[in-house]
Amino acid sequence: MSHRYAAEDLHAFVTQLFHRAGLSEERAAVMANIFLQADLLGFTTHGLNRVSSNLSWLINGDTRKDGEPEVLSDRDSCFNWDANFLPGPWVLSQAVGQALQRVEEHGVVTATIRRSQHIACLAAYLPPIIEKGCVGILTCSTPAERTVSPQGSRDALFSANPIAFAAPAGEYPLLFDISMSVTAGGYVSRAKREKRLLPTECLKDSQGQLSNDPAAFEDGGSILPVGGADHGYKGAALSAMLEVLSMALSGYGRGDEQSTHDDEANSIFLQVIDPSAFGKAADFLRQTTALCNLWESCRPDEGSDSAVRVPGQRAWSDRARQLEEGVELYPSIMDDLEPWADKLDVIAPRPLD
Repeated sequence: MSHRYAAEDLHAFVTQLFHRAGLSEERAAVMANIFLQADLLGFTTHGLNRVSSNLSWLINGDTRKDGEPEVLSDRDSCFNWDANFLPGPWVLSQAVGQALQRVEEHGVVTATIRRSQHIACLAAYLPPIIEKGCVGILTCSTPAERTVSPQGSRDALFSANPIAFAAPAGEYPLLFDISMSVTAGGYVSRAKREKRLLPTECLKDSQGQLSNDPAAFEDGGSILPVGGADHGYKGAALSAMLEVLSMALSGYGRGDEQSTHDDEANSIFLQVIDPSAFGKAADFLRQTTALCNLWESCRPDEGSDSAVRVPGQRAWSDRARQLEEGVELYPSIMDDLEPWADKLDVIAPRPLD
């Protein structure tokens, strides 16, 4: 059974967990905010669901608790950092802040980061970019991970390679966060934990046979790229593009033997665009708002009683509603966090209901 919790209570709770695990309170609060933002937007596999693994990495020494990223290059409008296993949500939040400071002068700011500990939900970093009136593009890849097979192959090669995008529009932004695989590893893991099959045959077993059984993935299998069995060459091509942007531009990835030992450390590509660098901001908003309005007005399929879904509409509405009414956590999340609360002597929040 799921419960609702006040957003501020969850933020305070997770902040204290990370603080007790060794982060400064300031960094712990940044971490908590990113995980909370993910759940507010409805991305329940990569929000507070990821707190437990991040606490383990901190306590086991897999994540660096302090220090700053190494600046490998900086040309004002573009920069490259080596995070050296700093906490992903903290270091990427710093990069977003830097990009937003610089974009007023440069119009477009691009950043890459190598060896960042896992950054969790990409969409969670987009709200401040949207609120600044800018466009955000964010992608990451995992050099040590091979979970997604190219079209026609039984061997996994790519990581899930998510990409998130946001652009201001009318009442809500155009916003999405999607992986270049038919499903994300988090959903496969959740299905395995709950002993259920996936809704479609989005996996291959080790022999290359299609399957919807999470066990096929765990036993040397792979996830299909976007496009599935018939059109997966499209997803494979996009996966390659995103690995070039995140790994090749940052200068660290599959071409480095030591990267195979980096576990879930990410390579990151971030770009922030100020529409006013190209023309009047009002002209930009007129176009994005028109696109969303036209999308909303498209007729649903025959027999469907659901409106056509515009990316960002539901997420932005959920975020506003949950900030006001409480955050509805997936049932297993608090079950996983309560042992950490006991271990770190932090009082868990009480549900609103």
